[in-house]
Amino acid sequence: MATEIVVPALGESVTTATVARWIKQQGEAVVADEPLVELETDKVTVEVNAPARGVLSSIVVAEGIEVEVGSILGLVDGAAGEAAGPAKTAPASPPKKVAREPQPTSAAAQPPSSVAEPRPAANPPPGVHPPPRPLGPVSRPAEPSGVTRDAPATAHAPLPAAAKLIEENKVPAEALGGGTGKDGRITKGDVLDFLNRAAPAPPAPITRGPRQDEPREQRVKMTRLRRTIALRLKEAQNNAAMLTTFNEVDMSAIMTLRTQYREAFEKKHKGIRLGFMSVFVRACCVALKEFPAVNAEIDGDDIVYKNFVNMGIAVGGPTGLVVPVIRDADQLGFAGIEAAIADFGKRARDGVLKLEDLAGGTFSITNGGIYGSMMSTPILNPPQSAILGMHKIQERPMVVDGKIEIRPMMYLAVSYDHRIVDGKEAVSFLVRVKEGVEDPRRLLLDL
Repeated sequence: MATEIVVPALGESVTTATVARWIKQQGEAVVADEPLVELETDKVTVEVNAPARGVLSSIVVAEGIEVEVGSILGLVDGAAGEAAGPAKTAPASPPKKVAREPQPTSAAAQPPSSVAEPRPAANPPPGVHPPPRPLGPVSRPAEPSGVTRDAPATAHAPLPAAAKLIEENKVPAEALGGGTGKDGRITKGDVLDFLNRAAPAPPAPITRGPRQDEPREQRVKMTRLRRTIALRLKEAQNNAAMLTTFNEVDMSAIMTLRTQYREAFEKKHKGIRLGFMSVFVRACCVALKEFPAVNAEIDGDDIVYKNFVNMGIAVGGPTGLVVPVIRDADQLGFAGIEAAIADFGKRARDGVLKLEDLAGGTFSITNGGIYGSMMSTPILNPPQSAILGMHKIQERPMVVDGKIEIRPMMYLAVSYDHRIVDGKEAVSFLVRVKEGVEDPRRLLLDL
């Protein structure tokens, strides 16, 4: 008996996925819970396992096709051996389409009148119904001249003088609508009236026809994740009143702290490395408690304040940027934060992040500095109201206590939704982050 392979529940607000790759091919033996097919959602790649042991007898949905939750992807036949043979030849979805497509094009693709009209034109000799034929529109192809040319079949068609005027002035016939002539035909007066009423035509918009690829180009279809990233980023720009404020932070203290305690930290916490990101996460958590609007979101006409911090950390993966979430980051110490970030980074590179890892963030941090960025304006991650951008550490001459010293400096940027966060709050929030990073002791004392 065949067991259906169905699209599983994909997580909150995710209802569709794309079949990315069939791991097993039709006719191959499978065991229960063995990965059969990969589905690509808006956020992550999900593996669908075999529901039972047997043979993959049928692949219903081919790679690249979008499917909904609960849709049937294929069938697993529990009986091996001979039962697998017929199943391999069972008509799957693609062969059915090939068999059905020619049929509609010969009958359904054309109107019934156009199918029936050639018959009387091709068989006038029998004369079975000679009197009625000239009166109907069917006889029009055989009678190119006469009154039948002005029959209702040509209603709204321009009269000869009007047609000439339309051609000379390049007026689209559909813009004229119905005419004032008999049977609604367009007259010369209709065209002149339209030209008199029409304003000077604006320059025709430049329309881009089918693009011709060059031999040295390669066309690759956007992944579902990349399409979603593009849509969400554009949505953030369209919906939020987004502004960015900048500041700079002296990294001397945090770099000294890291140098002094890195080995002891790693030894105590069993290989967890002490990085800069945990200090920034802690500094943001302290600042978010003081300025809760930066950690809130807009829901209709309401502002939803969060009494917790779920910190999103932007991580680059093989398929694009993802933002896994450290839940209750405000309750974690440096070691817990560093462990979570390291785990997310590894799973993002391996492509095994789960949907629940990406949901529920209240604030995000992105670090373009690891790629060499000196300054940027990060885009919000809806429905969050703010995001912190870190950048490259660069030694610069700074005035310290009246003296010029070389200090490792980093530009910080906070993009925020001005609908909910005022400029004063955003600037003050960024100053608190700067103070926490420049003096990590404040973080230990929750100042």
